[in-house]
Amino acid sequence: MSGGDTAPRVVQDLFGVVQILSDGTVWKDAVYHAVHGLRVRVYRPASSPPLAGSSKLPVLVYFHGGGYCIGSFAEPYFHSFCLRAAEELPAVVLSVQYRLAPEHRLPAAIHDGADFLSWLRGQAELGAGADPWLAESADFARTFVSGVSAGANLAHHVTVQVVSGQLTVSPVCVVGYVLLSAFFGSAERTAVEMDPPADVSLTVEMSDQFWHMSLPVGASRDHPVANPFGPESPSLASVDLPPALVVAPGSDVLRDHVHGYAASLKKLGKAVEVAEFEGEQHGFSVLRPFGEAADELLRVLRRFVYTATER
Repeated sequence: MSGGDTAPRVVQDLFGVVQILSDGTVWKDAVYHAVHGLRVRVYRPASSPPLAGSSKLPVLVYFHGGGYCIGSFAEPYFHSFCLRAAEELPAVVLSVQYRLAPEHRLPAAIHDGADFLSWLRGQAELGAGADPWLAESADFARTFVSGVSAGANLAHHVTVQVVSGQLTVSPVCVVGYVLLSAFFGSAERTAVEMDPPADVSLTVEMSDQFWHMSLPVGASRDHPVANPFGPESPSLASVDLPPALVVAPGSDVLRDHVHGYAASLKKLGKAVEVAEFEGEQHGFSVLRPFGEAADELLRVLRRFVYTATER
């Protein structure tokens, strides 16, 4: 697919449940948590051959953004990014719905993320009896957990649960995780928060309000969900985290938090790659999913995914 701002168009539609796009990508929805009515949108490329000598494709789990309060896996912003990722990596992309605050305050969304990975484990255990698209195309041993903004925060927490043994997902194997414009915070203001860039897509006031509405009542921004390296958070020194790709937009009021997260990982000796996108806004990957910066991001993501699977 070429860059620019031209999105693929729908060429075949089965009652809005399965669609085929003009670039060959297909998607469909499946229920992973019947009690809560939660779904996952499954994307796979129709034409791209698997790489790295495998007959199947890596799996990219993706959590949407929205400050844990708004957003949907079905929104065009997130849908468009997942379409591109499925076709251009290529990969099986799984875009996960989760419950939102303030009706469902944290850690509800993180519980949902864990429940999804448990569902994915069940699919992997079924083998040929799994959902046909997953059985045919998904290499569960090459699974990446990713997300944008609040979804990146969620990706961090469920990845920690998996690799620390709190959540058993074998035969699914999480071999890397990807944080796009991660949504972190702290009680203490950072330099960028005190002197933010002009015309940002996410303001300090918006960030504060999202945390106020999503964290447990009475919690500060040093809560472990918001500030994983803060004074209230358990140490990650002994946690065997997989390689991380941390994407840091330059014009983001959360930039210092993102850089601080990556620096803390490096200090602990964890494998982390930081991809800088100067001049880009918080959430640029979904605000302009067919723009030049998104083109470059997909190239970075492709390299990370296929390098990690060769380790």
